[in-house]
Amino acid sequence: MKLPTSATVLLAVLLLLLVATTTADVPPPTAGVPKICQTRCSGRCSKAGRHDRCLSVCYSCCKQCKDHCVPSGTSGHKEECPCYNNLKTKKGIPKCP
Repeated sequence: MKLPTSATVLLAVLLLLLVATTTADVPPPTAGVPKICQTRCSGRCSKAGRHDRCLSVCYSCCKQCKDHCVPSGTSGHKEECPCYNNLKTKKGIPKCP
């Protein structure tokens, strides 16, 4: 059964919208993230190219540190927060932004 052209176009548009909405960047959830981490990580990740990914990793790092320390600025200054600085990935590279 062949669909009329307008029905084919409509179906294609709906399919594209479905794909676009399911693959869109979704902000990281903030449930369970201390307010202080949300504030500090927002500043830390403000200039990140992949803002949502930066926030997600920063929240994880901040929550793991007892003092919820996040270095000042958008990069560097990790010596301010030894716990944040010392967290590593499974591959041994620095985890936190």
